[in-house]
Parts: sequence; C-alpha cells; structure tokens
Amino acid sequence: MKKSFTIYILISVFIISCKETPTAEEPTDVRVPVTLTSIDTTGLQSYIDLNATASYLVKNVIKANATGYLNSVNVATNDFVSNGQELFSIKTREAKVLGNSVNKIDPTLSFGGAIKVLSNTNGTVTMVNVQQGDYVQDGDALVTINDAKSFAIVLSLPYELKKYIYVGQQLSVVLPDNSTRIATVQKFSPTVDASSQTQNIVLKINGKQDIPENLIVKVRITKTSSNKSISLPKLAVLSDETETNFWIMKMINFDTAIKVPIRKGIQTEDQVEILSPVLKPMDKILLTGNYGVGDTIKVKVIKN
Repeated sequence: MKKSFTIYILISVFIISCKETPTAEEPTDVRVPVTLTSIDTTGLQSYIDLNATASYLVKNVIKANATGYLNSVNVATNDFVSNGQELFSIKTREAKVLGNSVNKIDPTLSFGGAIKVLSNTNGTVTMVNVQQGDYVQDGDALVTINDAKSFAIVLSLPYELKKYIYVGQQLSVVLPDNSTRIATVQKFSPTVDASSQTQNIVLKINGKQDIPENLIVKVRITKTSSNKSISLPKLAVLSDETETNFWIMKMINFDTAIKVPIRKGIQTEDQVEILSPVLKPMDKILLTGNYGVGDTIKVKVIKN
C-alpha cells in the first residue's frame, strides 16, 4: 500500500513538472553610448616648433688709441651707448708729467690734454675691462659693445627642413611668456654643423627689438597649409595596428552608425583633414564610443 502511494506521488510530481513551461528570456536591446561631432571647414596648418636663441652677431671691442693713464671712464656695463659718444679719455705719461710746465710757458699749445676714446657703434655695453687711473697701452681692449644692428634670432635648422624656409619669409617667434614677434629670414649659414647636421638661419625681428640676449625662443615653421579643408577631431578617426587604413563611424539614422573608410590629409595636434569621402556639414560622426566596435552598430546618443 505504501509502495503504491509513493509511486502515485512521484507520477503526480512528474506530470505537474511537465505542464510548467519555462519562461522565455526577453531580448536585450544592446546600444553603445556615444557622443557625436561634425566637420570643421576652417583652414589647417601642419607646423613644427623649433628652439632658437636671441643673439648679437657683432660684438665690437673698443681699444685704446694711445699709451697712458685713463683720465676718465664714462661708461659702465649694461649702458646703451651711441656712435661717437665719448667712453674714455687717456692722458699720456709725457702729457701728465710735462703738461703743466709747457702750458705755463705757452698756454696756446694746450699740451697735456687727454685723448678721447669714442664709441664706433650704437649698442649695449657688455664688459668694461678697465677703471679710472689704469695704465693702458695702445691697442688694449677697453670695453665690449653689442652692436644693436646685429641682433638676430639664430635658428639651428635640421637640414631636411630647409625646403620649408626661404630668404625673406616671415616666421612667427614665440617667447617664453607666450608673446609673439614676427621675424624675417635674412640669410643662411654657408656651413652645416658636422655632428648635428643643422644649418644656422639668421632671423631679423620686425619692428622694435626688446628681446634680451641668450633668450631661448620658439620659431614656428609651417610645413603644409590649406585655407579651406574638411577636418574632424583626432578622436573621431580610427586606424588599424599598422596605421595604414583609416576610417570613421558615421551615423546613417538616429540610432545606427556604420564604418566609412577615409583618406587623410593634413594632421595637426587635434584635427585631421579628410580628403575623401566628401563629408557634409549635416553629417554626424562618432566622437566617443567608436573604438573596438563592429562595422555596423546600434548606438545611444548621450551628447550631440
């Protein structure tokens, strides 16, 4: 009896289990969250910034024009002097010893007067080698003056970039405080540095010169430029591992994006020129959410 009852219970449980149908899994809607961008039609420039140094190419050394004692020193380091300005006066030993005696005999002779040493250029004094009362000989170096007209920006240009530079070209010079000057290419050095294979280029600042010597500045050299172009942010452009094939993900409706192969042009720090296909201003391109996806994806735009 007990055995029959147990069998009955098992059969009942089996029948009930068979009648229960499994709940079907509801399909999930997988959409990639993305942000969008559109084309930029402003001009692009591909450029390189190179370090250059502010320098005076001509340093004039003013020398003594007589042997004797420095009667006066009228100049100091960092002074700006003009052409023809008196810098020193020298009194010879004979004039110093005999001057008063001769003048007492004949005052019209004016014997014993000091000999003037004049500046031969306009510029800034960088070094004074003597002081008043020193004994100097004819030809001794007294002072060094940076010739104001010789101020230049000297750029050591890698030779492979020479094709982008020509005499008379206007270049942008950026100072460490981010202020900008315009300089003109004046001349090329006739030699190339043997070790670095760079060629010195002399640039002249347009307008007033207010840059201190030895300041390191940046000179911007434009390699390629386009006044009108179609470009996209760098994030919108994808490539394979070898960076030989490039593409973008373009919206074809409100929730679908497809892979579109492209051909690149000028590339800057944040923009890439798109040479083909021709994109339109109304085209929407994936900016984020585009990496590692298939050729066709469903998307959810979180920011347009």
